[in-house]
Amino acid sequence: MHRLALFDIDCTLIDAHGAGGRAIVLAIGEVYEVGGPLDGYSYHGRTDPQIVRDLAARWGAPAHRIEELVQPCLERYVELLRGEIAEGFIEVLPGVKALLTALATDRRVVLGLLTGNVADGARAKLAPTGLAGLFKVVAFGSDSGIRAELPAVAVERARALTGQRFSGKQIAVIGDTPADITCGEQLGVKTVAVATARHTLDELAAHQPDYLFASLSDWRQVYAAILA
Repeated sequence: MHRLALFDIDCTLIDAHGAGGRAIVLAIGEVYEVGGPLDGYSYHGRTDPQIVRDLAARWGAPAHRIEELVQPCLERYVELLRGEIAEGFIEVLPGVKALLTALATDRRVVLGLLTGNVADGARAKLAPTGLAGLFKVVAFGSDSGIRAELPAVAVERARALTGQRFSGKQIAVIGDTPADITCGEQLGVKTVAVATARHTLDELAAHQPDYLFASLSDWRQVYAAILA
């Protein structure tokens, strides 16, 4: 029995206390020279490139400049994010360290990240936690701005690493948003949802994940679900 366990980062593993949101708004303001209210826009479940495109367009950036400035904006975002993190703190959510340590030391499991964060942003967020070295496979928002494409990226990297072709319920996607459930369903994989952010248990249940938890605090139950 082998499993590929793919974790979201923000509000699943850690709480950056708004550092990413503040940094991306500042970067868009500097690079595109636009800004405005979020008006209910949610960062959750989206990739960093998608957020830049969405907000730049919403706030009136010229259409012909949006795409050409995405990469410079993301580079500035990472610079600002590092400053935000240096001035604040990253909170590892309850149960996370124990769960990841158990999975990382289980020879039946390949532990990975599946996140909308661009690579440098993800590394900046994880750097203070000591968790980054546990992950053997990664798929970032910088690999594709379309979140639904990221599971296939992670699966191919796991195949290249191990020689095994993971498929179906051998793969578990663990996250806190409906988008995490949806992107997992693209490959028919096991979906594990945790209500550790803005989405309630009832809201997540409506998307019919295979497993649903209030948090990762009771990490042994989550561990068993991933291996089931």
